Amino acid sequence: MIRFFRHYVPLNLLLLVLVEACILGGAIYAGVGARFFDANSVPSGLQPLLPKAISFSLVMMGLMTASGLYDPDWQGSVRALLQRLGLSFGLGLVAMSLLFYFFPVLLVGRGAFVLAFGIALVGILASRILFTRWARTAALKTRVLVIGTGSRAAHIESMLAQRGPASNIQVVGYLPMGGSHHFVDHARILDSNESLPALAARLNIGEIVIAVRDRRGGGMPVQQLLECRLRGVNILELSSFFERENGHLQLDSMNASWMILAEGFRQGMLRETFKRLFDLLASTTLLVVALPVMTLTALLIKLESPGPVLYRQERVGQGGRSFIILKFRSMCVDAEKDGRPRWAHQNDSRVTLVGRFIRRTRIDELPQVFNVFFGDMSFVGPRPERPYFVQDLTQKIPYYGVRHTVKPGITGWAQVRYPYGASDEDATHKLQYDLYYVKNHSLFLDLMILFQTVQVVVWGKGAR
Repeated sequence: MIRFFRHYVPLNLLLLVLVEACILGGAIYAGVGARFFDANSVPSGLQPLLPKAISFSLVMMGLMTASGLYDPDWQGSVRALLQRLGLSFGLGLVAMSLLFYFFPVLLVGRGAFVLAFGIALVGILASRILFTRWARTAALKTRVLVIGTGSRAAHIESMLAQRGPASNIQVVGYLPMGGSHHFVDHARILDSNESLPALAARLNIGEIVIAVRDRRGGGMPVQQLLECRLRGVNILELSSFFERENGHLQLDSMNASWMILAEGFRQGMLRETFKRLFDLLASTTLLVVALPVMTLTALLIKLESPGPVLYRQERVGQGGRSFIILKFRSMCVDAEKDGRPRWAHQNDSRVTLVGRFIRRTRIDELPQVFNVFFGDMSFVGPRPERPYFVQDLTQKIPYYGVRHTVKPGITGWAQVRYPYGASDEDATHKLQYDLYYVKNHSLFLDLMILFQTVQVVVWGKGAR
């Protein structure tokens, strides 16, 4: 894993991005070279090619990111890959045509661009095939030794089982530290009288994960761990391991002292200022662009069922302050006629026909742009919940109130990483992603979330 602005990016994914950026940029040079055969015969009006190559790479990689082709957890079939590539390159053709129209200086000529486009498509397909095969080998996998065989270590075992061969790590074995109950595969428990540094050297260990709950009584080999660290072996707490590998803070492996001492959880005036300026610019732009869609949606809601077009509801925002959130009404007006708040469920009978469509496409969220403009919300942040659920979940789930230290958002890390939540258990899982965002939020992570939100909208993930 490579860390950018406090966010972890898998090394193999980073290499894929760099390779495909070179393929896309090189395709422009190859297309122009194939069209004019000789570099000396390229018209002077097409020079220099570098800005054109960079523009093409940025547009295509942005669309491929929005299509989910750089999602580290995506394990789609060949058919799904072809569908997403087809969508990306189809939209890329339209986007580049518009770019050439508004910025003629980037034009490379019809023939050269068609050749470059075809070369880029073939190159990306080839890179994906090779990368898929290479990613399953042990070439880039980190060899990990886990200290502990209890329930905490078993979480690592289950995570690896879910990921399969696409995982970036290879657990070599589990080293018991006292206790008679083993929750991991007994065949993978190491029985060695070697010292920890000797064992790590013999097994070529690159990382040691400490998954022991009780470390009192002198059972932890502190001096041996220190020697391993000085020899270049990375040492990680289980909480930090899950933060890096899963992009969330696992509640049952963390404690208050870790949160206090860990890097992150910082709020600063500069960060808040940049985030607010971005929200103002983006909300104003989106209001102008989305006005026709919002007008049509309001008309359809009014025609289908009686009642208000907008749905107003109290939500809890930054610092625990309440505000009124705006959404297009997607349910019948008496959805909670008994006055009791309840979660929305799959195929909820309270949802109208128009409501089902605008929920699936996330159009019902568009009026929240006004909440962003007036400062109650941000574009990116934890989703705001109703006071009833906040009060209930705060009592049930540890650290739930931490999510209110930042502004709530229209979209967030939990929304793009976890399906729609409709229970206390779902709320617990989503909180783990919200805590990761609170700890590591940055402009880089916000942009990643926005790109992945496009993917969620396009492919209809998690809509109810």
